[in-house]
Amino acid sequence: MDRKITDRLKQWKNTPHHKPLLLYGARQVGKTYSILEFGKKHYKNVVYINFEANAEAAKIFKRDLNPSRIIKELAALSGTKILTNDTLLFFDEIQVCEQALTSLKYFCEDPTDYHIIAAGSLLGVALNREHYSFPVGKVEMITMYPLDFEEFLWAVGKRELSELIMDSYRSDTRMTLHDTALDLYRLYLVVGGMPGAVLQYKGRQDFDLLHSVQKNISDAYIADMAKYAAPGETTRIMAVFRSIPAQLAKSNHKFQYRLIKSGARANLYESSLNWLKESGVVIICTRAKEGRLPLSVYGESSFFKI
Repeated sequence: MDRKITDRLKQWKNTPHHKPLLLYGARQVGKTYSILEFGKKHYKNVVYINFEANAEAAKIFKRDLNPSRIIKELAALSGTKILTNDTLLFFDEIQVCEQALTSLKYFCEDPTDYHIIAAGSLLGVALNREHYSFPVGKVEMITMYPLDFEEFLWAVGKRELSELIMDSYRSDTRMTLHDTALDLYRLYLVVGGMPGAVLQYKGRQDFDLLHSVQKNISDAYIADMAKYAAPGETTRIMAVFRSIPAQLAKSNHKFQYRLIKSGARANLYESSLNWLKESGVVIICTRAKEGRLPLSVYGESSFFKI
């Protein structure tokens, strides 16, 4: 499955003396798959450390944050020689190990040019800790999203059609296959951009199985809410999350707190909504009073949809 993030990763790799890369993104948008595929194609070897699955790896970072020692112990743990420019060090689920995140600062300052990519879900929320600092200015950050429509067309074998759409846009001419493209766009709205859902549809084209995959993804998001938020906050976060379909089903898509539950108010649910936003689960679209730049100046914070 081709993803646009690959070109961004190539650019990072080819930049001299680059900083460690921190790939943000919500759960199941394809971060791990994309990074591993990139590493296999562009490096001699990949050292993959999943902090959620490998407690032994997390212990390496608890002694101190000396890059030389960490590299030696990671090489011993993985049984792989870590080469300066030819090994990709991939720290996955880095939100589980606060020390590993902080260590990126010291890897950035180390003169040895190690190539490190870190990734994790719910980073904006889960890493709001007090014990270890975030490596501000010492990492390059990229946000990854689900497949957009163009990537969806690539995935379902319609790359030529995506090129026709782009040619039509650039030449400002009507595309002959407009209705065909519009049907595929409607299909994209049903399938969504999660890689797991797209692969399921591509393989079987069974909407019942597709719905099962989509439900599993939704359930995983809900499980993360319970895992990372306080119990009282979790209940409110789930209530906001579950209200979204009803919010968008109205003729007026403006988000209304009263639709969450009877008597709901912004002062009680605003932080829950911000939690979903920072975790990458939702995107908030604010209305602008005027179509002038910068749009943020003309934004009306009380009028938004999700």
